[in-house]
Amino acid sequence: MAEFVSLEVTDRVATLTLQRPPMNALNRQMQGEIRDAAVEVSSRRDVGAVIVYGGPKVFAAGADVKEMSGMSYQDMLRESTDLQDSFTSMARIPQPTIAAITGYALGGGCELALCCDLRIAAEDARLGQPETLLGIIPGAGGTQRLPRLIGASRAKDLILTGRQVDAAEALAIGLVNSVVAADEVYATARQLAEKLARGPALALRAAKEAVDHGMDVDLGTGLDIERVRFASLFATHDQAEGMAAFVEKRPAAFRGD
Repeated sequence: MAEFVSLEVTDRVATLTLQRPPMNALNRQMQGEIRDAAVEVSSRRDVGAVIVYGGPKVFAAGADVKEMSGMSYQDMLRESTDLQDSFTSMARIPQPTIAAITGYALGGGCELALCCDLRIAAEDARLGQPETLLGIIPGAGGTQRLPRLIGASRAKDLILTGRQVDAAEALAIGLVNSVVAADEVYATARQLAEKLARGPALALRAAKEAVDHGMDVDLGTGLDIERVRFASLFATHDQAEGMAAFVEKRPAAFRGD
């Protein structure tokens, strides 16, 4: 039984909740529990979408600095691999993932949100990568995922200065997808997750893979990735159902196969 990360599945939506008060500091144990939860939901056929949530007050204010401060170079060589593996497991979840961000999403908290496909933030949320203010750099994907999301120049601004952005600026620069009232964050994420979970699972997975893999290759290779996944969906029930429903002017009843 995990101590700091809970996993609940209802109506094909998995909610992965961080619960290490007061600030959900991401210590080594919590990182391992995030990895385990990500691996579990990735293999579950009863999960069509995933929400990552830190509770009503804070998403995650970063790594556990007290724990890290006592580590040596040799320690961190080992631990940084485990840290990245944990977050990469989250990024590789095949189902659509949504970060429901309340309060702070800083450092590792911001990097965890970056591993999700979509980000919904509270109006009073604050995001950032303040690691340089501690004499280090982001180590859980921030220097790689952030520029891929918002561009190198904006990413360098946040990383080099260590400054935090409010929800309005995060929305303006593309760091989050939408901003809602603080008490509506989870409900909004849940509504979107339920809609995605009712969709064509294989098509959503193929779309996610095409975008993610295509970001790391040249355009020609990316188009090849897209073409293969596009054609493969014509072997699925949901493709036939979706097109038949369109022709017949009725809602599609997707089965996920």
